Amino acid sequence: MSKAIMIQGAGSNVGKSLIVAGLARALVRRGLKVAPFKPQNMSNNAAVTVDGGEIGRAQALQALAARLPAHTDMNPVLLKPETDTGAQVIVQGRRVATLRARDYARRKPELLAPALESFRRLCHRADFVLIEGAGSPAEINLRAGDIANMGFAEAAGVPVVLVGDIDRGGVIAQIVGTQAILAPEDAARIKGFAINKFRGDPSLFDDGMAEIVRRTGWPSLGLLPWFAEAWRLPAEDVMDISSRPGGGWKVAVPRLGRIANFDDLDPLSAEPDLSVEIVEPGRPLPGDADLVLLPGSKSTIADLAHFRAQGWDVDLTAHIRRGGHVMGICGGYQMLGREIADPDGIEGPPSQVEGLGHLDVATVMKPEKRLALTQAVHDATGAPVEGYEIHLGETTGPDCARAWLTVEGRREGAASADGRVRGCYLHGLFASDAFRAGYLADIGVPSRLAFNDSVEAALDALAAHIEAHFNINLLLDLAEEVAV
Repeated sequence: MSKAIMIQGAGSNVGKSLIVAGLARALVRRGLKVAPFKPQNMSNNAAVTVDGGEIGRAQALQALAARLPAHTDMNPVLLKPETDTGAQVIVQGRRVATLRARDYARRKPELLAPALESFRRLCHRADFVLIEGAGSPAEINLRAGDIANMGFAEAAGVPVVLVGDIDRGGVIAQIVGTQAILAPEDAARIKGFAINKFRGDPSLFDDGMAEIVRRTGWPSLGLLPWFAEAWRLPAEDVMDISSRPGGGWKVAVPRLGRIANFDDLDPLSAEPDLSVEIVEPGRPLPGDADLVLLPGSKSTIADLAHFRAQGWDVDLTAHIRRGGHVMGICGGYQMLGREIADPDGIEGPPSQVEGLGHLDVATVMKPEKRLALTQAVHDATGAPVEGYEIHLGETTGPDCARAWLTVEGRREGAASADGRVRGCYLHGLFASDAFRAGYLADIGVPSRLAFNDSVEAALDALAAHIEAHFNINLLLDLAEEVAV
């Protein structure tokens, strides 16, 4: 029989994803076969799975921590926002609809069955399933039809540990207040609590921990100090993307309104001789950038309009005129071309818009999404590249004759005549050390990083951090067997 427990947060961004990743690695090191699971996630930073679907990037990281290949069962419902009021709905790895928030709320109860189906399959394959909630159960206005927090915990019959974030202040109210507003049967599912992101002398919060225990009756599973190495692990939430100061070479990344699959930034941010600057709307692209990277986008045409509205199109032209380099990945690649056509209205009303014109290519949006884990070769160096494709649209044109990747026998990408402007559909290529070193060498930047090794080291450090400050033995005692 498999055992399971659910980690819920007293608010959004309290650190649930990293706690689950750290617990997964710690339990694997204890000899357990562990699987991560999140019934519903919302993120445009997706990962392609071994079974050919897509899930949230955090669950892919948790799978890595558990030493498992990422699988669609680990995140059966994924919402990918396309506008402020609507999102693409991915169920068990496949797009099923694009819905406005109000329409999704009505259909949400239908998704409990596939979520439970995926959960039970994981339970058959693992000794222990670590479930991550979404947002907070304190959002009691969303309780009806809930599949992300207490609704799922009730349906699956699993206990809950509640996590609060002391860094944002008011953590006693976060925990005690959550108990106060929950329905009694939901509050009874919570078997313990933990506090995350503490800075300073932990003894200063002894009275605070005691007060939470007194008021709730829940045991404490620990006071987790701030984990300083968290930046080395891939971020899931767009709000977690931040500039990373490093060496004297600079990569500028415009923050697009619907930026997606931004894990391409992680290896560059980790390079000790690179500074990665996230350029916020309203600010110009920095004139001293060596490389401008245009990342992926969930809504390419809308983000192209956003790019122009900031004046970044003028800045990019000036950057190229000064001899700077440009890399566009996926949506960023599409923007660099002459035009983008959306005849079927996939991203909105049918349209055809002028691109930035730095690559002589054109893109036509098509309804079939390409999802693939990909093995490629960098033509110039012969370096192997592992990555993934997750996009709508086909890109063709004269500059594709200067494709610079070979992907399973076909040519991929495009380049300008001088080679300074490049684009491709392959996400994750900068995680390949040999490719990254060769590409950075072309712009005069040394590479001194073994990226995947650094991620593994950070996961091991996170597991040790969890072991030192979180009562894992109590967690194992509180977990319950799942009837599958």
